[in-house]
Amino acid sequence: MAQRTVLFVLFDGVQSLDVTGPLEVFAGAEQHTPGTYRIRTASLDGAAVRTSSGLTVVPDEALAGADTPHTLVVPGGQGTRRPDARLAEWLREHGPRAERLVSVCTGAIRLAEAGLLDGRRVTTHWAYCDKLAHDHPAVEVDPDPIYVRDGRVSTSAGVTSGIDLALALVEEDLGRDAALTIARHLVVFLRRPGNQAQFSAQLAAQTAQREPLREVQQWITEHPDADLSVESLAVRARLSPRHFARAFQTETGMTPGRYVDRVRLEHARRLLEDTSDGVEEISRASGYGTPEGMRRAFVRALGTAPSEYRRRFHPAQ
Repeated sequence: MAQRTVLFVLFDGVQSLDVTGPLEVFAGAEQHTPGTYRIRTASLDGAAVRTSSGLTVVPDEALAGADTPHTLVVPGGQGTRRPDARLAEWLREHGPRAERLVSVCTGAIRLAEAGLLDGRRVTTHWAYCDKLAHDHPAVEVDPDPIYVRDGRVSTSAGVTSGIDLALALVEEDLGRDAALTIARHLVVFLRRPGNQAQFSAQLAAQTAQREPLREVQQWITEHPDADLSVESLAVRARLSPRHFARAFQTETGMTPGRYVDRVRLEHARRLLEDTSDGVEEISRASGYGTPEGMRRAFVRALGTAPSEYRRRFHPAQ
C-alpha cells in the first residue's frame, strides 16, 4: 500500500486531545506497519499555536507549503468559535483535493464555514449541534452518533470520539488486526460503533428537579431488571401514572419508557463488553426477559445483534 499523508490542521485555541488522540492512532499504525502513514501538522503561517488548555504546539510546516494530503484532519476546540476567513479559504481550496476529509469535535464548524459539508450528514460535539445546524442549513446534522461517515467526509463528536473514528479509518486501511493492536496499546476498545450515542442514559436525560423523580431515575439505573412500567414507577414516585409520566418528561426531557430503554441498552452493552455472561443471563439482568427481546432492542438501536456486538467489542482474553 502506498504511503498516505495525514495532515492535521492547527490553529490557536485548538483542543489538544482532538489533535493528539487521532494522531497517536495513526502514529501507532505507522509503527505497526512502517511506510503506511506520513503524519504532518501545519498552521496557517507555520507558527506555533496555543491550545485551549495552554499547551504550545509547534507545527511541522505552514499550510501554504503543505502537499495535498490523503487524509486531512481538522480538529476542534475553542478556536472554532471565532470565524477564520484565511483558514476557510485554504480549506475551501485544498479540502476537495484530499481523498478523505475528517473533522474531530467542532472541527466540523471549520469545514462547514468552507462549504465542505453542504449536503452531507455529519455530527459534532453535542453542545454545538444546534449551532451548526442553524448556521449551516444545507448541512444535515445528526446529534446522536459518536461519528458519521458520509462518502469521503467523516465527522466525529466530542474529543475522544476522534480516536474511535481514527481507529475505524486505520481498520479500513490496514485491517482489523492492526487496529486491534493499536487499540490495545492505547487501552481503548477497538472501536465503538459509529451509531453509538454520545450520551449515556443518565447524561442524555436532564436531572429531574423534584426529589421523588430523581430517586426514580436512580432506581431505574440500579434496577434495570425490575418492573419499570409507568404504573410501577408512579407508585415509587407517589404520583398518579398520568401525572408521573407528564412530570417525568417535563423535567428530564424524555418519556419514562425512552429513559428505561436507554438504561437497559446501556446495561446490556456493558455486560456484553466487560463480562463473559451468557446472552440469556444478560437479557434477564438487563430487563429484557428473553434473548429475543434483547436482540430486537439491539437491532433497533444499534443495527446489530448482541452476539455480533460482543464479537466486535468484547476484549480478547
